Amino acid sequence: MFKHVFLTGPPGVGKTTLVQKACEALVSSGVGVEGFYTEEVREGGRRVGFDVVTMTGERGHLSRIRDVAGASHGRREYTVGQYVVDLPSFENLALPLFRNVGSAAGASRKVFVIDEIGKMELFSQSFIRSVRQTLDGSSCTILGTIPIPKGKPLGLVEEVRSRRDVKVFTVSTNTSTLSGKKERYLGQFRGL
Repeated sequence: MFKHVFLTGPPGVGKTTLVQKACEALVSSGVGVEGFYTEEVREGGRRVGFDVVTMTGERGHLSRIRDVAGASHGRREYTVGQYVVDLPSFENLALPLFRNVGSAAGASRKVFVIDEIGKMELFSQSFIRSVRQTLDGSSCTILGTIPIPKGKPLGLVEEVRSRRDVKVFTVSTNTSTLSGKKERYLGQFRGL
C-alpha cells in the first residue's frame, strides 16, 4: 500500500473540495488531521487571490492580483500570472505546521494535508525542504494536491509524482467518476 496520496487535475475541478470531504470523513472516523488547504478569495464576484487556511481555521494571504496586492515595499516580488505571491504571509502560516507535524502526544497516526504543491508555494525554499522532510519522515501520511503537468515541469511536483510511496489520482469533472473515486481515495487511509 502507498503511504501518501496526491490528487491532480485541472484548476477548478474540485481537488480542494475532495480533500476537505476526505478530511471530514477521516476526522469523523478518529484520524487526526493537520495541515492546510488553499481557497479562492472573491470580491464583487471576481477572484482576487488565494488564501491559505489551516485545518484549525487560521487564514493568511497566499496571493492577490496586482491591483489588490499593493506595493511590495522594497522586497522581492514573486508573481504567477496576474497574482503577486505574499511569501512572508504564506511561510508564517504554513511552515509552523510542518514543524509541529507528529509532535502531538500519543502514538496515533496522522494525516497531513498539503493543498497544494504548486507554482506559488514553490517560491519558498523552506516549504520545499519541509515537504521533502515530511514525505521522508515516518510520523504521518500526506494527503495533498499537485497541478497537472503543463509547460515547464516543476521540480518538487515531479519528485512527488515519481516517488514509490506516493499514489497519484487524477480528478476529472465527471461527477460520477469523482464520487466513485472518493471511496478509493479514502481507502488509501484505511488502517491508520
